[in-house]
Amino acid sequence: MRVLVTGGAGYIGSHTVVQLAEAGHDVHVVDDFSNSHPVVMERLAAIIGRPIPLHQFDLCDEARTQRLFAEHHFDAVIHFAGLKAVGESVQQPLKYYRTNLVSTLSLVQAMQEHEVFTLVFSSSATVYGPDATAPMREDMPISASNPYGWTKVMIERMLTSIAATDPRWRIALLRYFNPVGAHASGTIGESPVGIPNNLVPYIAQVAVGRRPHLNVYGDDYDTPDGTCLRDYIHINDLASGHIAALNGLSQLNEPVRAWNLGTGHGTSVLEMLQAFERASERELPHHVVGRRAGDLPSAFADPSRAEHELGWKATHSVDDMCTDTWRWQSRNPYGYEAAPAQPATVVD
Repeated sequence: MRVLVTGGAGYIGSHTVVQLAEAGHDVHVVDDFSNSHPVVMERLAAIIGRPIPLHQFDLCDEARTQRLFAEHHFDAVIHFAGLKAVGESVQQPLKYYRTNLVSTLSLVQAMQEHEVFTLVFSSSATVYGPDATAPMREDMPISASNPYGWTKVMIERMLTSIAATDPRWRIALLRYFNPVGAHASGTIGESPVGIPNNLVPYIAQVAVGRRPHLNVYGDDYDTPDGTCLRDYIHINDLASGHIAALNGLSQLNEPVRAWNLGTGHGTSVLEMLQAFERASERELPHHVVGRRAGDLPSAFADPSRAEHELGWKATHSVDDMCTDTWRWQSRNPYGYEAAPAQPATVVD
């Protein structure tokens, strides 16, 4: 198929592009590099062995989005593009609602007008809301506790409503928590802008010397070691889950289907820290501090529907995740950015 990957230069998008190309699909990427880096496209070309067609613009530009679909006959779309930092969404809700909702509306409008009815949407397990109990299942009610989460809830509702208007629509809603790891080559991986919002990239920056220590927010939760449990998934498992969903949509008897992608169990903060110490072969400084508002003691998905219906299952261990993350981070200490210039030494 000719597949358009929106946000294809981003962390999840880039790894999915690799697997799509390896599976023989004709892949195109649309990305405005607002939350990614142009060098990713060069590295993708090196991994895949050929350049990937890039369309550089913001999907909120409806005219440009329409023109893209008029110029290229796509068979399917995998939609990653959007803003994703929970904390930033609380501070700048208008930015998040505009970017995530308008870009998706623009995309789906163009798809409908050009009769492209196959869509895999990168949703989030945040749609289960603050009151859900683990393991989280696809038949649970959805809600949110922050603007980022609400954009995912709204988009899921919007796509469900749109799909009900035409029997040709086939839409996958993929929900997951914490992608970690990197491509085995160590050339593409997660490169967060500014201070990392997630645990593993923060630990990786401590290991490489960019951060002095890790703060562990609370060790008195009702969990085996007192720290929060989360569902971490290797980026390559996550990418293969998107392709499994893309393939599975052709067999779907309903217009929209949600699938969790996860390991089905939680890993604690301290367990992840210890796994990274094994991978990096160094002791990593950490401080236990007070709990962080809004953190749930345990949050992980039940991925059995994806295994049963798509034949997909996560296969990478936490040690695999940390080993691949460390390979990426140690070879690219500053991600896709150049190392900051060192101040000149003044000699009197």
